[in-house]
Amino acid sequence: MDKIIISDLEVQSHIGTTAGERERPQRLLISLVLERDLGEAGRTDMESSTTGYDVVIALVKQLLTQRPRKLIEAVATEIAELLLARRLAVAVTVEVKKFSMPGTQYVAVEIRRAQ
Repeated sequence: MDKIIISDLEVQSHIGTTAGERERPQRLLISLVLERDLGEAGRTDMESSTTGYDVVIALVKQLLTQRPRKLIEAVATEIAELLLARRLAVAVTVEVKKFSMPGTQYVAVEIRRAQ
């Protein structure tokens, strides 16, 4: 299967297990691997309005600014569900990195979901 890869999309989101942690936006890095057939795009050199990178990026940013969340696991799951529901991929891998744990560069979760 072909893949579209978006690496380390930076998004500010209200996230954290405590109310204090959710008070101000935190930096998240989102990486996506969208599995889909890219044959037509490769043959025609035409971008489909439903598969452009800008569409995916806008959807992810919109989702993460709608409401606060407690866990990066929820963020990853919601992103995967959104992209699959919009039929932007037949399978998607989502990695979410968070930078608030002392003594670590970051903590991350990675999930893969398919239709």
